[in-house]
Amino acid sequence: MRVALISDVHGNLSALEAVLSALEPFDAVWQLGDVVGYGPEPVAVIRRLQSAAAAGVRGNHDAAAIGEISTDWFNDAARTAVEWTAGQLTPAASEWLGANPQTKVEGDFTLAHGSPRDPLWEYLFSASLARANLGAFATPYCLVGHTHVPVAFREVDGGMEAIVPRDGTILELDGRRVIVNPGGVGQPRDGDPRASGALLDTGAMTVTWRRVPYQIAATQQAMRTAGLPQRLIDRLEQGF
Repeated sequence: MRVALISDVHGNLSALEAVLSALEPFDAVWQLGDVVGYGPEPVAVIRRLQSAAAAGVRGNHDAAAIGEISTDWFNDAARTAVEWTAGQLTPAASEWLGANPQTKVEGDFTLAHGSPRDPLWEYLFSASLARANLGAFATPYCLVGHTHVPVAFREVDGGMEAIVPRDGTILELDGRRVIVNPGGVGQPRDGDPRASGALLDTGAMTVTWRRVPYQIAATQQAMRTAGLPQRLIDRLEQGF
């Protein structure tokens, strides 16, 4: 089975369409949370994921947009965006977000937004944090998002190594425990503004990362029209 792995779409439909196109052909879509927040097209993104029968988990921005958690934990720009998003959601869109669990197991893979031990909030930026999470999931492999940075942490010689992928990097899943982050679709933060995603091939047992350009200027204009914060508009072209 070929699975499109996506995370942190953040209401950015153009970036989502670009990533899904780049990952074709695939048999399934697994999303790792933060479908909404920051971006200008939350309902359209949800409808696109529904049309792809995407399975996945709930992120902190998703939870805040449906009133499950307080926005007090967010910075000013993020809070403004998530409150705007909440006002855009239809009842059906809110119901879809709320139906996504915080963690989910798909065969040999555990899905979480932040981390398996703290699904909504923990950022797995380091090998040491990744190692501390190994006891929090029982499957060989774990898929996360939240940092908006593509990376993999793989168990080796009693420790964890960090693998920083580029466009086209292929990681073999060889039985060693691995935590994989496909990177951010709608708001990359690794200095590369191109949308990021990955393709999981469960037959070949590989993960392949892809980086793809999308219509950043058009998304920025949609954000201006919506009155979203300038900081969020600027960072799309900066990749930070």
